[in-house]
Amino acid sequence: MTKPFVFVTRRIADEVIQSLEEDYEVEVYDSDEVPVPRDVLEEKARQADALLTMLTDSIDEALLDQASNLKVIANLAVGYDNIDVSAAQNRGIVVTNTPDVLTDTTADLTFGLLLATARRIPEATQYIENNQWQAWSPYMLAGADVHHKTLGIIGMGSIGEAVAKRATGFDMTVLYHNRSRKEEAEEALGVNYRSFDDVIEQSDFVVCMTPLTKETEDMFNMNIFKQMKSSAIFINSSRGGVVNEDDLYEALKSKELYAAGLDVFKNEPIQSDHPLLELDNVVALPHIGSSSYETRTEMMWLTAQNIIAVLNGNKAKTPVN
Repeated sequence: MTKPFVFVTRRIADEVIQSLEEDYEVEVYDSDEVPVPRDVLEEKARQADALLTMLTDSIDEALLDQASNLKVIANLAVGYDNIDVSAAQNRGIVVTNTPDVLTDTTADLTFGLLLATARRIPEATQYIENNQWQAWSPYMLAGADVHHKTLGIIGMGSIGEAVAKRATGFDMTVLYHNRSRKEEAEEALGVNYRSFDDVIEQSDFVVCMTPLTKETEDMFNMNIFKQMKSSAIFINSSRGGVVNEDDLYEALKSKELYAAGLDVFKNEPIQSDHPLLELDNVVALPHIGSSSYETRTEMMWLTAQNIIAVLNGNKAKTPVN
C-alpha cells in the first residue's frame, strides 16, 4: 500500500520531519531561505496528500485545481492570507495554522520594536559604528519616553492582549479597538475599549495587530496618519498589506508622524533601496516576529500534528476552515 505523500516547502527541524516519516512519504524542498519555485510547488501539489507551507507560498485556486489528492494544508504561521481558504474548503481541503504558540514571542518582538523605535536604539548603534560619538551633549540621540504614555492597539487578538500586558509594566494607558469588545481583557489588564478614531487620535504609540483581509488592506493610509499625533509612533507587526507604504513614507518624511517600527512589508523581502529605509525615523526588521528557536520549533510540531490528525481521519488541532 502506498503511503500518503507529504510535501514540505522549506527545510524545517529534522525531528519534525522524522516524526512524519514514520507513516508518510515525505519530501522537503531543500532550502531554509529561498521559497520553493512555483513550478516545483505545482508539481508536488499534484502528488501530495498534505502540504506543509510557509506564508511565502501562494496556495491559490489555480494550484488547488491541480491538487486532486490534497487533504490538508498546514501553514507555518498564524496568518493564512497566502491561502485561498474558501477555494480549499470548496474542495474539502482542511487548512490549518499555528495560533497561540507564538503569542508571547511575537508580543516580545513587538514591544522590543516599540522600544527600539522610541529610543532610537539601532540609530545609536550605527552612531558608534560610524565613529560619530565624539562628545556628550544633552540632546544627543534623544528619543521619546515610553513609560506613562498612551498605547493604542488596533486588533485585540491574543497577541494584542499580550502586548497590552507588557505595556502595564511601563505604566502605560492602553486603548484598543477590535471588531468586538474584550471585556475579560479589560478587567484583567485594565485596557480601555475606544472607537477606531479615538484610538488613532489619542495614542502616543499605535500598534497594528490586525489580520490582512479585504477590509483591512491599506487601512493605514494618509487620512489615518494625519489623524495621529505628530509625535506618535506607528508599529506594525501584523501584515504589511494593511499599510499604504507610499503614504507612510510621506507621513514620516513630512513629520506627520514621529517614527515607525516595521516588522512586515507589503512585498517581502524588501530590498535595501526601499524608500522607507532612506528615513532615519524608521526601524525595519525582516519579519521576525515569532523567530525564536523555541517558538519556531513548536510551530513546526503543530503543523506536523495537524497533518497527522487529518490524514488519520481525525479533526485538525487548529483548523482555519
